[in-house]
Amino acid sequence: MSNLVLEATHLSKTYHEGIIQASVFSEIDFSLYAGEKIAIIGASGSGKSTLLHVLAGLDTPDSGVVRLNSARFSGEGEAKRGRLRNQYMGFVYQFHHLLPELTALENVMMPLRIRRTDSAIAKLKAQKLLERVGLIDRMEHKPSELSGGERQRVAIARALITEPKCILADEPTGNLDHNAANQVFNLLLELNQELQTAILIVTHDLELAAKMDRQLTLLDGQLVE
Repeated sequence: MSNLVLEATHLSKTYHEGIIQASVFSEIDFSLYAGEKIAIIGASGSGKSTLLHVLAGLDTPDSGVVRLNSARFSGEGEAKRGRLRNQYMGFVYQFHHLLPELTALENVMMPLRIRRTDSAIAKLKAQKLLERVGLIDRMEHKPSELSGGERQRVAIARALITEPKCILADEPTGNLDHNAANQVFNLLLELNQELQTAILIVTHDLELAAKMDRQLTLLDGQLVE
């Protein structure tokens, strides 16, 4: 069995506004394998986040195909993309996207509750992950009671609770100070090594990108290694 987790072939995306068309990227081929760590870098406005969102099934390409764990991902209905994403992928945003009315524990449990996993099992798994990311003593706190770095660690735990094949992260340290950014990024690297979860990250931080296995630059609509 192939250890190819995420694959894109001939991926293109164009923005349309009135009669104006702007190509974001064109004919991109991309592969992410189990345990691999890849950073996508590029100038502001180059389309890095758009590419990541297309790869994550959060946006649709104009042409090309994305496959997640060998299953066709792009072009499928929203419900099927959601099921595949919940089964095989974790996503970490720049601004954590935690539900403000829920505790850290409840936020981490959420992907398993969507799967209708037994509440006691989901709670136990969430507690173990919060302990792993150093937040077991903060699990009953709501996002507003946590620091920026703590909120991102909760978001990473939430992304990991389904034991995904890969984690996609969109500037996960971009809203943090230097120390918190290093803590969050090093945690991702530790979890990658420990769990063999593939990581694809979009970042503007070249120092952090250098810690990945490969660095790809989105330049003039093409991925350049």
